[in-house]
Amino acid sequence: MPPDCVSAADYERYAQARLPADVWAYIAGAGADGFTQRWNREAFDNMRLAGRVLTDMKVASTERVLFGKALTVPILVAPVAHQKLVHPDGELAAVLGASAVSVWMTVSTLASVRLEEVAEAAQTTLWFQLYMQATREATLSLVRRAEAAGYAAIVVTVDAPVNGVRNIEQRAGFRLPPHVRPVNIDGVPGPVSRAGPGESPVFKGLLDHAPTWADVEWLRSETKLPILLKGIVHPDDAERAIASGVDGIVVSNHGGRTLDTLPASLDALEAVAWRVAGRVPLILDGGIRRGTDVLKALALGAQAVMIGQPILHALAVAGPVGVIHLLTILRAEFEAAMALTGCARVGDITRSVLWEPPGSIG
Repeated sequence: MPPDCVSAADYERYAQARLPADVWAYIAGAGADGFTQRWNREAFDNMRLAGRVLTDMKVASTERVLFGKALTVPILVAPVAHQKLVHPDGELAAVLGASAVSVWMTVSTLASVRLEEVAEAAQTTLWFQLYMQATREATLSLVRRAEAAGYAAIVVTVDAPVNGVRNIEQRAGFRLPPHVRPVNIDGVPGPVSRAGPGESPVFKGLLDHAPTWADVEWLRSETKLPILLKGIVHPDDAERAIASGVDGIVVSNHGGRTLDTLPASLDALEAVAWRVAGRVPLILDGGIRRGTDVLKALALGAQAVMIGQPILHALAVAGPVGVIHLLTILRAEFEAAMALTGCARVGDITRSVLWEPPGSIG
């Protein structure tokens, strides 16, 4: 591990230098012109904190309860596909690192390791990220496998019924290498284009089996596990999700990789949190790079955050040890931010930690 690797940004810098250019284009590439991806960071960068002093921190703790389980720190590993692109052990390396620091991990439908193998290696709580398949039978098969393997929740990604326009990835000519494939859905048929000459395949086949609210309600009737919807940015969709029986919402714009010019996840969080009003837990995904980012997300209504791209960066640089180190850095930064804003427990983190200029005097 490079001795000057002391932040998430350092891991990103080293990962870019070590990975093939086309793989980096896939990992780092944004949708279209990259506005949303950039706004994800700018939203955090432009938000200031209100420092507070002399708080008694003797009982300080980062713990909270989520879906009845103790969460050591409100940071989770996000679902990230194809992790063997950056490390030969892929998700097995990631779960080893996450387990070592008691951080929960979400395993992608598009993982490059079977979900059962990840569960066998895990010593931490696992969630399973679900892409609805073309048939309900195929979808339910994945859910039953996750249940049998001991996964604690199902996270349904709903904001990518088709891939975003990823020009950076296209220009680099990225293709999955032979040793990396989505092994959990081997043999499961995907959408088939019906487009003729000069026609776009988007409305001609790719959306024939796209999930709807009816599918969410069906899934709710088929499993007792908590269900979270990932990819909510609009308050009306959050309301519909609750009405459909989901147990949690991941406010996310897919890291800016699907529809460009969506708002930053942090900006969407505040609107969604206002509408949800604490009825279900909210988790923020997108743009987290510092412990102060975690604090800001919790201040605006999230119960936890998800970390995606930085996990790939850490895996590429130092494997499981890199994941351990990265997550330890983020936790230490978060704890320092709590201390310096006068928050001894995560329940103390409210909008009061955000700087609001006092009114003029006189």
